[in-house]
Amino acid sequence: MHAEVKIKRRLSRKIFVGNVAVGGDAPISVQSMTNTETCDVAATVAQIEAIQRAGADIVRVSVPSMEAAEAFGLIKKAVTIPLVADIHFDYRIALRVAELGVDCLRINPGNIGKEDRIQAVVNSARDKGIPIRIGVNAGSLEKDIQKKYGEPTPAALVESALRHAEILTRLNFPDFKISVKASDVFTAVEAYRLLAAQIEQPLHLGITEAGSFRSGTVKSAIGLGMLLADGIGDTIRISLAADPVQEIKVGFDILKSLHLRSKGINLIACPSCSRQNFDVIKTVNELEARLEDITEPLNVAVIGCVVNGPGESKEVQVGLAGGSPNNLLYINGVPVDKLKSEELVDVLEQRIREQIAQAKLPETERRKIIPLKEVHS
Repeated sequence: MHAEVKIKRRLSRKIFVGNVAVGGDAPISVQSMTNTETCDVAATVAQIEAIQRAGADIVRVSVPSMEAAEAFGLIKKAVTIPLVADIHFDYRIALRVAELGVDCLRINPGNIGKEDRIQAVVNSARDKGIPIRIGVNAGSLEKDIQKKYGEPTPAALVESALRHAEILTRLNFPDFKISVKASDVFTAVEAYRLLAAQIEQPLHLGITEAGSFRSGTVKSAIGLGMLLADGIGDTIRISLAADPVQEIKVGFDILKSLHLRSKGINLIACPSCSRQNFDVIKTVNELEARLEDITEPLNVAVIGCVVNGPGESKEVQVGLAGGSPNNLLYINGVPVDKLKSEELVDVLEQRIREQIAQAKLPETERRKIIPLKEVHS
C-alpha cells in the first residue's frame, strides 16, 4: 500500500454540536448550509436530508427573523442531524432557537448589543449545553477595525475574532469555536495560522464566497489543504455557489486526499490518453454515479493501460488495468479475472460491493481470493 503520512493535528478544546464532537481528538467534521427559504419548512427539511445522505456531520440554517426561528423549531423536530442556527444582531432569535433545541449558535457576541443581552444568550447556551460559533468574515469587519487596518488583513480578522472571544472568556464561557474566513486564500490561511497560536478553541475552516463549483473547489482545496496539512482545523465548510450536497462531497474528498478521513470510495483514475484500452472517463463517471450511496471506505483504481495500471491496481482493494484484448481485474493486489470493455462498470460495481460486504465478515468467513491462473486452470 502507499505510504501513510500522518498529520499531527493541533490539540484544541473539544466541544459538542449535538452528538458530534468538534476539536480534541475527534475526526474533522464536514458541514454545509441550507440555501432554501427557512420559513419553507418542507423544502428546508428535504435539503437537510439530502445533505445528510451525502455524509454531512452538521448542517447550518440561517435564522434571520422570529418567524424563521419558529420554522427552525419545526425543522429541528423533523431531522436527526445536528443543526446550527446562523443569527446576526438580534439576541432574541438566539434565545428562541435555544428554547427550540438548537445544537449550536452562530452569533458574534460583540454584534448583539449591550452586555445584558450578551449575558442572556450566554446563560441560555450554558444552561442548555449549547456551544457558540464566532464567525468572522473579511466582508463584514467592525468599522473601527476596517479603519485601523484599511483593508481586511489577516491581523484585522484575528483582532475581530479575539475581540468576540474575549467577551465569552470574560463571561466564563469557553465552549466556542471560531472561523476567520476570507475569499482570498492567503488572507484566510494566514489569519487561521495566527489565530491557531493564540487560542485553545476549535477552528471552523472555510474560504468564504469561494465561487462557482469549479473555481470554488480549487480555492477551497488549496486554502484548506494548506491549513489541514499543518494540523490546523477541526470542522470544515466548503463555500460554493452550487448545490450544498456538492460542498459535502468536495469536503470529504479534501479530507480523504490528506488521509484525515476515510468515507466512501477513494477513486484513483488516470486522465486517459491514446494508450487507453477502454473509455476511462466514461467508465469512471458511470462508476462514481453508481457508488454514491456507499459510505464505507474503499480504495479503487481505474487505469486505462498497462504502463501504470498494474502498479496502481496492486495497491488498492479493487483495481482495473487496461489491456488488449482484455482488461485485468485485481482484488487486494491479486489479478483475478480478465474483463471485456463492455462489462467493466457492471463487474466493477459488483466486485466493489462484494468487497465491502466481505470486510464486514469475520476473517475466517471471508471468501478466498483465487488468482487468475487458478481461475482459468
